[in-house]
Amino acid sequence: MSKIKIFFLFIISSFSTFCSAQNEKEYREEFTLKIPVDSVQFYQQEVPKSKYFVKEGTLQIFPGESLYVEAETNGNTITTMKVVKENLNPVKTIEIKFSQTVEGRKHEQMVLQVKNPFDKELSYDAMMYIVGNNNWMKTSIIPIKPKLMNFEMWNDVIITLVLNNWRIK
Repeated sequence: MSKIKIFFLFIISSFSTFCSAQNEKEYREEFTLKIPVDSVQFYQQEVPKSKYFVKEGTLQIFPGESLYVEAETNGNTITTMKVVKENLNPVKTIEIKFSQTVEGRKHEQMVLQVKNPFDKELSYDAMMYIVGNNNWMKTSIIPIKPKLMNFEMWNDVIITLVLNNWRIK
């Protein structure tokens, strides 16, 4: 192979690596979380700049966040996960949105939407931290069928969720 071809292959490979790294979004910016509790009270907290993945495979999400999580797989195992700015790889990007529905400044419910991009069922575990409780609480999650989206709903006012133990089968 000529030196020119090798040089161009190197440039193209470097460019694709650079573009991929440019899409990664490791940290959320600091923000003020403010969620209604009832028609009079609300919960407010300063959330500092922090990582989305608090440890490998463990994602923390707050109400109001919408995330694209790109996952690398090997067979039925999710090997790595990272939050990205744009969904450039739809066949391996899990779309997640966590929101609160409010009626007349009063909390109605919390909703977690998770879209499964895989040809296999996607499962994960979840823990929630709610207003009025100082402990993390495990919550049940329904597995997501291939290429579909699930909606999880809670009546609790949830400050944050931690999603972990991701698996496909």
